[in-house]
Amino acid sequence: MFHDMSFGFLVACSTLAGISYLFIRTFYRLFVHPLSKYPGPLAAKLSGLFGVFYAYKTNLHVRTLEDHDKYGSVVRHGPNKLVFNTVEALRDIYKNDQVTKSQSYLASQRKPGVFNLFNAVDPQLHHQKRKLAGRFLNRRSIDVFEPVMIQQIDTFIDQLAAHSASPEKEPVNMTPQTKYLAIDIMGQLLFEYPLNLQTESTHRHMSYSRASFAFNVAFQIHSIAKLGISNIQSAWSIFSRKNYVHTLAKIIRSRLAQGKHIKEDLRFLSANMTTPEDDQEWINDAQTEALWHMLAGSDTTSTLLSALTFYLSRNPRCYERLSQEIRSTFSQDSEIRSGPLLASCVYLRACLEETLRITPPLPGTLWREESPRPSTEPLIVDGHVIPAGVEVGVNTYAIMHNDKYFREPFVFKPERWLEGAEPGECNREAFAPFSLGIRGCLGKSMAYLEASLTTAKMLWHFDFKEAPRTPGTAMKVDGHPGGRPGVFHVADSFAALHDGPYLHFSRVAL
Repeated sequence: MFHDMSFGFLVACSTLAGISYLFIRTFYRLFVHPLSKYPGPLAAKLSGLFGVFYAYKTNLHVRTLEDHDKYGSVVRHGPNKLVFNTVEALRDIYKNDQVTKSQSYLASQRKPGVFNLFNAVDPQLHHQKRKLAGRFLNRRSIDVFEPVMIQQIDTFIDQLAAHSASPEKEPVNMTPQTKYLAIDIMGQLLFEYPLNLQTESTHRHMSYSRASFAFNVAFQIHSIAKLGISNIQSAWSIFSRKNYVHTLAKIIRSRLAQGKHIKEDLRFLSANMTTPEDDQEWINDAQTEALWHMLAGSDTTSTLLSALTFYLSRNPRCYERLSQEIRSTFSQDSEIRSGPLLASCVYLRACLEETLRITPPLPGTLWREESPRPSTEPLIVDGHVIPAGVEVGVNTYAIMHNDKYFREPFVFKPERWLEGAEPGECNREAFAPFSLGIRGCLGKSMAYLEASLTTAKMLWHFDFKEAPRTPGTAMKVDGHPGGRPGVFHVADSFAALHDGPYLHFSRVAL
């Protein structure tokens, strides 16, 4: 009996201690914490699980915009997080040597101490890795690679031609079609390897990876980030990722078989700054780096092309103007390449910019924190002194839908990017689909070229229109009830997830 009383007493004490701890922590975070003066959702002030919940629902980008509309330009989006929605904050966070990537990026590590370009939070390591990766993404390298890119785009055009000639006249789902194209291009760029997703089914599992979803959930809270991605993925996601990594290993081995010089040619894929002698160790390192290059290079272009065809198919005025520009600029298909003619297509570029604004391929918040390097100056973001240990960021989707910078932000208006646009239509300083500064996307120039060539060739050869809606083709991915009419909605999975648009293609009579 005495033992039972003692156990009961211990349970009561433990319960009381737990309640007291929660009360003290709640009181501190609401009234004493350095960020207690900032507005935001109550749940976000109390726990980082707020971000986890909306990341899991894949609509954190929408919730962030709604919170800015409700609370203002700076919102407390976690116990130690501030999200901003101003151009001043963009500059102060992403173009600031005092700031580095958040420790949450380490959620994507394969194992402790192994880094890729994406999760290299140390500024010096990131600079070294970026310099290596820049070798195959600089202007000269892209010029050399362009004929290979055009070959893949021509295959894409052939696939659309086959669909247009098919007696069944089945609509084309542009999401997988553009994803196959983008992955084929990345396979050639990184490894000179023919993945052939556009014409064969063998490697199409590479278009179904959900690694970014698992990362985005872990990215929202340090305690989950420390667990690593592999501990929070579903069984299907783990299987999918293993298939992806297995394919990368096969590709890398095929390249190694070409000679010892390959390791030096592909040194940018080394997870560390030294090149391991052991082939298996090098393959493991290269997988780590290549996985994120492949995902970043394919997801961005697929989202851009899918969203652009959506907006063109639903905006006849824009469609007609762009079609006329393409067909009057180029007299034959072979002229569609980088150079003065393509550069003269200013409305094409405006359409790409407007698509990236209204449907950014990376719609979330890229969290940053003060660099651990000693500094005599406090970190100041848009006039706010940021305490040590606080994560800060600007949500890409929110700032590019801020009506302070873009009038009628949910309306597709490429004209806002043209010279002579009315004041208030467009603030270019608020345009950051590829982020900014030294950690901005290395593949920006290649993404623009790939999307420009593909769109120009597509509109030179074909007319397309929206396919009639059929049950089951609409992917419910946005937080808006029923969605916003005329907007291509994406799920926030760090990289955007989407479905469609479904289009009918027909040959242009030239």
